[in-house]
Amino acid sequence: MKSVLILSLLVCSPACFLSQSVIDDHFRIDQIGYRQNARKVAVIIEPQTGYNAPSPFTPGPVLEVRRASDNLVVFSGSPVPWNNGNTHTQSGDKGWWFEFTSVNVQGDYYVNDPSSNKRSFTFTINDDVYNNALKHAIRALYYQRCGLPKSVPYASSQHTDNTACHVGSMQDLNCRDVTQPNNTGLERDLSGGWHDAGDYNKYTNFCHATVHYLLDAYEQNPGIFPDNYGIPESGNGIPDILDEIRWELDWLMKMQESNGGGLMKVSAQGFPSASPPSADNPQRFYGGVASSATRTLASIFAHAAIVYGSIPATQTYGATLLSRAQLAWTWLQNNPGFSSYANTGFGSANPEISQYAQSATSFTAAVYLYAATGNVTYRSYVDANYSSIQPIQWTYWYPFESAYQDALLYYTTVPGATVSVVNAIRNNCSTSVSANNGDLLPSVTAQTDLYRAYMKNADYVWNNNEFKAETGSIFWNMIEYNINSANHPAYRYAAEDYIHFFHGVNAVNYSFLVKSDVYGADRPIREIYHGWFGDATVYDGSAVPYIGPPPGFLTCGINPTYQPDGSYTGPPISPPMNQPVQKSYKDWNTSWPENSWEVTEVGIYTQAAYIKLISKFADTVSIVTSALTVPAVQVKTFPNPGPGIFNVETAEGDYEVTVYNGSGQIVLFLHSPAQIDLREFSDGLFFAVFRSPGGTVSFKLLNQSSNR
Repeated sequence: MKSVLILSLLVCSPACFLSQSVIDDHFRIDQIGYRQNARKVAVIIEPQTGYNAPSPFTPGPVLEVRRASDNLVVFSGSPVPWNNGNTHTQSGDKGWWFEFTSVNVQGDYYVNDPSSNKRSFTFTINDDVYNNALKHAIRALYYQRCGLPKSVPYASSQHTDNTACHVGSMQDLNCRDVTQPNNTGLERDLSGGWHDAGDYNKYTNFCHATVHYLLDAYEQNPGIFPDNYGIPESGNGIPDILDEIRWELDWLMKMQESNGGGLMKVSAQGFPSASPPSADNPQRFYGGVASSATRTLASIFAHAAIVYGSIPATQTYGATLLSRAQLAWTWLQNNPGFSSYANTGFGSANPEISQYAQSATSFTAAVYLYAATGNVTYRSYVDANYSSIQPIQWTYWYPFESAYQDALLYYTTVPGATVSVVNAIRNNCSTSVSANNGDLLPSVTAQTDLYRAYMKNADYVWNNNEFKAETGSIFWNMIEYNINSANHPAYRYAAEDYIHFFHGVNAVNYSFLVKSDVYGADRPIREIYHGWFGDATVYDGSAVPYIGPPPGFLTCGINPTYQPDGSYTGPPISPPMNQPVQKSYKDWNTSWPENSWEVTEVGIYTQAAYIKLISKFADTVSIVTSALTVPAVQVKTFPNPGPGIFNVETAEGDYEVTVYNGSGQIVLFLHSPAQIDLREFSDGLFFAVFRSPGGTVSFKLLNQSSNR
């Protein structure tokens, strides 16, 4: 699908358009922007291999940062060749780095190459630049809620489902055991919670990292979470992130039997879907009690008990969570051993985890139970088992065991924790991140990744964006827990570089958050794999007009292991196939047999990992979706995107409009037109310059005349 660039307005003097720079794909910047004190590095590229090669480009000897409001040069410097001009194998690109960290005044800017008249997208510098990204990432979880109507004013008018989903006959309100579907005595009310991903199933074990990530986000930076995100609970005096987490916690409590055991899942027998979710009517079942699910409940409830118990208005709820965690722990003592859930009766995913993962989950439960109660029984369990956690065994911390690593570090802050164990954990972490794991600080120091967010080839797997975010969070944890303080500046910059990756500093030049143009991105992804917002729905990227999913969903990301179903007989789907590792992404949502879910599905765990990371860099100002600044000269063009004819509405009496194509060539010069007619030209992006005695305005026109 084609990317859509929304209408943007820039005010400048008429002279600045005599040699107008053209936005160019060779410039990669954080499309949403940078914090004022952040390290700011644009990546300029020349593709050598992959779907976008060859594309010759060499930046001039001097690049500029220009203020967008008046095109004033505020900084200039020389780009530095990455790795002495060698090709970056993971992306197939050569590149240059252009650092402009010293530009720290609030405003909108762009990187300009005066030698070629090529430039980057416009970006914002401001300490609150990520606030709306955080807001919409959390609001995306609202759209994952099961059993709740999504209605205005909480849902946007374009993304409503006014009937609660999965509360019909034989669904979640009277859910039956999949192994005894005719036994009405085993019916359970298992309504609520979040849909796990692009399908509508719900899994206890898949919530483990998800909920811990979100609780960590709040605990570590509570001041940045307001009570005004526009969800049903907004205004109740509780931060909206905690209201959103509670929606999941309330469902998890329903998944706990009275004896403490945890149920595994709620699901249809396969992966049916419908748009909207309320149209998804197949019978739904639950999977029975398992040790792994019980461990998950003990861990989540204990951590949540600490968070909710710390707020006067939710202390009673926190006490309930703690009693549920202790009940689950007691069940585990009375039912030793590991579960081996067979998923009998289901064709949907089996959420069982390995015996190692079950043991590690129990370890996390003991950490949070000790923190919540001070009971030395839990401390003894932690002290006896911490050394069995693989990152400790290997002195190799990495993003695939983040929830366990976070619990290890959490223990080091608990009053009364065993000093020798605390020191062992901290030293192990420090050695791993700073030296033993070459993918962490050593890769930063060695400048291993052209795009500044390194992961080795083998780590680019399904759901890579969760692990990218967690790599950033590993760096931030060094600051959060005050480990290896000499390298704190490097850790801060590294963590922020992983955010920049999500927002456009990547080999495919996407902001990986759908509809993120709402809060500043210029080239957001247009499609996600999702039952509600997927292929052939009104939200599809090919739909006219383009509506798209709600803003803020993060896809699972780059996946060089992608393969379509074996029944697929078409040509290779390239990209993502047959590409350098970092170009193994395609913005599409086609289901079987293309199976785009391997690349573009969303997941609550992916979403939560991004929320956890970006929350470290949000500001405490009130979070509202900012509107475009209205210039002195006001011009409106509509429809835009449009089918070739664009109406011009302005109060100016006498004016001229010059229209340029994407290569910077003048294609139309018009005097006081009521319409701009692009029907004779090919589809694509055009730039128009409006000049009048009152000033000059530039804007973009997306021509879709072939769709008329």
